[in-house]
Formats: sequence, structure tokens, C-alpha cells
Amino acid sequence: MNPLATPGLRRALPFLRWWPRVDRNTLRADAAAGLTNAVVVLPQGVAFAIIAGLPPQYGLYTAIFPAIIAALWGSSWHLISGPTLALSIVIFSTLAPIAEPGTAEYIGLALALTFFCGLYQLAFGFARLGALVNFVSPAVVTGFITGAALLVVTSQLRHILGVDIPRELGFAETWVYAASHLPDLDWRVAVIGATSFAVAVVLRHWRPSWPWLLLSMLSGVAAGILLNAPAHGVDTVGAIPREPPPVQLPEFDLEIIRMLAPEALALALLGLIEAASIARAIALRSNQRLDGNQEFIGQGLSNVVGACFSSYASSGSLTRSGINYAAGAKTPLSALLAAAFLALIVLVLAPWGEWLPTAAMSGMLIVVAWNLVDRDSIRETLRTSRQDTAILLVTFAATLLFDLAFAILAGVLLSLVLFLTRAANPSIFSIAPDPSHPKRRFRNLRRRDLSECPQLKIIRIDGPLFFGSVQPVAEALQRFSEGADARPHLLIVCSGVPYVDSAAAQMLVRERERWQEEGGDLYLCALRIDSRLFLRRSGYASRFGLENIFITKAEAIEKIFDRLDGDICSRCTARIFEECQRIPPPPELDIPEGHDVNRVEMPNPAPGSSTRG
Repeated sequence: MNPLATPGLRRALPFLRWWPRVDRNTLRADAAAGLTNAVVVLPQGVAFAIIAGLPPQYGLYTAIFPAIIAALWGSSWHLISGPTLALSIVIFSTLAPIAEPGTAEYIGLALALTFFCGLYQLAFGFARLGALVNFVSPAVVTGFITGAALLVVTSQLRHILGVDIPRELGFAETWVYAASHLPDLDWRVAVIGATSFAVAVVLRHWRPSWPWLLLSMLSGVAAGILLNAPAHGVDTVGAIPREPPPVQLPEFDLEIIRMLAPEALALALLGLIEAASIARAIALRSNQRLDGNQEFIGQGLSNVVGACFSSYASSGSLTRSGINYAAGAKTPLSALLAAAFLALIVLVLAPWGEWLPTAAMSGMLIVVAWNLVDRDSIRETLRTSRQDTAILLVTFAATLLFDLAFAILAGVLLSLVLFLTRAANPSIFSIAPDPSHPKRRFRNLRRRDLSECPQLKIIRIDGPLFFGSVQPVAEALQRFSEGADARPHLLIVCSGVPYVDSAAAQMLVRERERWQEEGGDLYLCALRIDSRLFLRRSGYASRFGLENIFITKAEAIEKIFDRLDGDICSRCTARIFEECQRIPPPPELDIPEGHDVNRVEMPNPAPGSSTRG
């Protein structure tokens, strides 16, 4: 037996699942995709590190080491991890009030924050919470990314204008300060930034297949050289060190843990949402089956190990992953090759950082931030859903006005509250058979005006019956037993009920008792198998009455019909059930000549169908 085929080893070393697929053809495709990725991530890694308040080389470290670990221990064939704009913003907003960006203290806190983030993600993966991100509304992500994009633009004002804007100012205060100090801007800095911005906009629009990020950065370098920027004190990125990153465990104590643990949780959730969303989107196109739990473990390991190799928080990169797929990558080996190519490129181009103006990076980043805003999703959300609109706006406003970690958690909390509110108010509506349909399907009486049985009310519930929905459902059942529309018997069709908990079962027992006290009865049908088993095991089925719980609507109507008042049935003109046809029509009915007096005219049901459900 091949030891690589053992399930335990493949779970511990998931790269063994795809490694046998590597051959000469896949290696050629993966190498081409990896080289393209390395060229793209070079300016991106430097720019994102600057946003995070870190020296530029830390962005390149983050583009190398986490990408390797996530490719080896993740599940996606095309996802490439590395620095992302959203995580860079969160790190800066979290740590800037604590330490001066770029200092040794700031770097240490960033690596500790990354380590905690990875531990959270590993815990989620080992706890098999891979489906956790499915409960985060897309409106939360859209609102956060939109707000984050505005914060990126705001953070780059000081670099693109050459104005010393205090870092402690808030979003609105920064713009007011910049507007009031426009006469003080450095025209050389502004020209360099505008050049980089214009080249990025033009190439992004007219030649999106070109490496527009790299060309935008080079245009800023050219503008800086023409203006002799270093001689006039224009800030530059500076030479990037060629030596390997320091390898050590991040330093932290109890005070740092207490301070960073809540922020790391928000960072971990955002990173997992990013990675899972990107991996899922590409998997739908590549027909790959993902393992969400393994992806969580891969992301967690990439951050834990990356923090020990001077990498800050990483996640799936939308740009790099999209390029990886479009370039024809076949296996995760492309991510490993991209990291290797990037390391070689850095060794060659590292000294050129002295000629790279910070304003050139800022002009490019403003374009990146603008493209990050999903305007189509925003328009669709605003047009179609008031609840999602509220989530989007709350998250967006919290992103601009408060701590970014709080904004993410606030959006997630609001989406969960609204989800529970919807779940606690299931759809409840009356139904009746449609005589015009060949199979006499039951229809919603809100949409079709159909006759109902004068003794039996039939309703359908769509939604879970749990402790949160007990009160609304009980109130609805109370309304059905009162007023002119009341019936002595009520049948609840539960085919749209995904589950029933003990609180709901107790409510149904009480409601049947109340219905019997009023001279009628309550019935259930079409419960799902797991719900029926729960009611039987817990004893609630016996307490409710096994004789009043039916498998199908047809069985329920057949049994209930025998319990109805025969005198009322004999005078009834509705005759909506098949069982009604056994009763002679009342003499006052106008029976056409030659018509069978023992039945009411209605379409014959199709073979195998039932007029009773």
C-alpha cells in the first residue's frame, strides 16, 4: 500500500492530494502563472506594507512565506495568500494609536497581532467551523471594503500632497485639515502622485491585461528622476534590504495579549471571509470541490508561521488569485513558484527603492482603493433589500467613524440579529386545493382566490419552529381560531419547517389543548423525518397525540374528514376535497340536466395524484 494514500497522512499533509497531479505540462503552466504573479505582487506588497505602517520589505515577506504555507496546507488550487488592502488597513488602524508606525515597537505588535490572528483561525479550522463565514452577510463585507477604500484614500493624502497631516486625526478631520492646508502642498510631490495616478487609471481602463500596477510605479519613478525629487527632499520608499527576514517567535506578554486579542479576532474573521469568498468564487469556475475547514487551517498556519518569518497578517489575495487562475495555473505549485520568483526579483531590484517616491505609491494606491469598491453590489443591495442596505450602511459608517475591528463585529452582529429576526417570524399562510390545476395543487390563498372548507382550515408554515419563533406562531394560531374566518379544525402543513425544537413542541402541545377546549382540534402533517423522530424520542408526539400527526396532506385530510360534522358537509357547496364527492349534493344546488347528482363537477385528477394534498 502506498503510504501517501493513507487518509490520515493526507489529512495532515494535504499537499499530498494534489502533488501527484504535477507533471511537465502542469509545471510549465504553473511557472508562467507564478512569474506573472511575482511581477504583480512586487509593487502591491510594497504599497500594502506602507498602508499597514510597516517598512516595505515586510509586505514582500508577507507575499512570500504565507503564500507557501497556505498553498501547502490549504485546499484551493488557485488561491494565493499574501498582503491584502483590507487587512493592512485594520492593522494600521489598530496599532497606530498604540505605537509609532515603522518603529521596532510597532513592528513587534504587528507580528504579535498576526500570530494571535493565526491562532484564532487554526482554532476555527480544528473546530470544523469552515461554514462559519456563510453566516456573515455579503453586505458586511461590501460595507467594510467600501469604507476601507475611503480610509486608504484618506491615509494617502499626506503622501500625495506633501502636507504633514497629524496621524491622530479622524476621517473627517483629516479631509478638513488637508483642504485648509492646500496652499502648503509640495508641487513636486503632487506632480509625481498625479503621474502615477493618471498612468494607473489609463492602463487599468484601456489595457487591463498589462501589468498596470508595475507600470504606474515605474512612471512615478521616472517623474521623480525628471524632477530630481531626492535632491529636493521628496520622501522615497528607500532601499529594500536584501538579507533574509529575522526568524523569531513574536514577543508578547499578558498586557499585549489582553490588548490585541479582541482585535485579532476581528482580523481573523475578516481574513477568513476574504480567503473563503475568493476561493469559493474561483472554485465555481474551475469546478473544484473545496474543504472549508482545511482552508481555515491553511490560513491559520500561514499567519502563525508567517509571523515567525516577519510577515504580517495575510489572507487570500483577490488580484493574485484571479491572475493565477487566468494565467492557467493547474496546481498550488504556482503559488510556491510565485514566492520563489518574487524572492529573486527582490534581490535584483532592492536597491532601486531609493528612487521610488512615496507619492508614486500613493497615486497607485488610490486607484487600487477605488477599484476595490464593488459599485454593482452596492447598487443591487440598495435596490433590492432594506435589511441588507441597513447592514451595509451601518458597517460603512462604523468603518469610517470607529475602530475597524468594531466595524466588522458590528456588521456581523447586526446581520445575525436581522437573520434571527427573520427566522423568528416564519411565513404562515392559508392554502387550499386549486380545482383548475390538473393535479389540484394546493395554492397560497394570498395569491389565488379559492374556496375553503367551512370546517377545516389548512395553513402552511415556512421557517424553523424554535424558541425564537414560538410567540409569533402562537399568536398566528390564536388569530386562526378567532373571527369570522375561524374553523373548528386546523391542519398545519410542515413541509417548509426545517426543524422543531423543544420550546416549539411544547407550544404545539398547548395549542392543541386550547383548540380542543374550544371544541375543535389541531393537526400536523408533512413533518420532516428528523423532526418526527425528535418528537417521538422526546415524548412530545405522544403528548400532542399520535393520531393527529400525519405523513402527508392526503392522509391527513382523509382521516380528518371522518371527524367533521356530517350535517355541515351535506349542506356544503364548496366540495374541495375528494372525500366530499361521496356525499350527495344539497337539493338547492342547480344540477345541470344529465349531470351525475352524486358528484360536483370538477376536473379529474391525473393518475397517481391526490385531490387531498
